[in-house]
Amino acid sequence: VHLQTGQCGNQIGAAFWQTISGEHGLDGSGVYNGTSDLQLERMNVYFNEVR
Repeated sequence: VHLQTGQCGNQIGAAFWQTISGEHGLDGSGVYNGTSDLQLERMNVYFNEVR
């Protein structure tokens, strides 16, 4: 569960997810464009794939 409150909370939350996505090689739409298997390790800690 992730909860953000107010403008500051929203900005911090957005920056957090942008950083985590970039570290794992995900683009803005959630597509993996990484170059290393290391980026895929433990991706399930933050992300779940929905079909």
